[in-house]
Amino acid sequence: MNKDAQMRATINQKLIETGERERLKELLRSKLNECGWKDQLKAHCKEVIKEKGLEHVTVDDLVAEITPKGRALVPDSVKKELQRIRSFLAQHVSL
Repeated sequence: MNKDAQMRATINQKLIETGERERLKELLRSKLNECGWKDQLKAHCKEVIKEKGLEHVTVDDLVAEITPKGRALVPDSVKKELQRIRSFLAQHVSL
C-alpha cells in the first residue's frame, strides 16, 4: 500500500473510531441541503429520466449521467471547507 493510501486508511479509521466521520457526513449533508443542492440534483435526475424514458435508464446510467453535474453544483464554500478539513487531517495524522 502506498503512503497516500495508508494515510487515507489511517484517517478513515480514526474518524470512524471517534464518530467524527458520521458527524462530518451529517454536516456536509446539512450544508448541501441548505444551499438547495439536493433539490437541484433531484430535478436533474427527473430531467434525465424524462429525456431517456424510465424503461431505458438504469441506476448505473443515471449515476454516470448526474455525477458530473452533482460535483459541479457543490458550492465553492462547501468545497473550501472540505479542503480545509483535508488539510487539517493530513497535518495531524501521524503514520
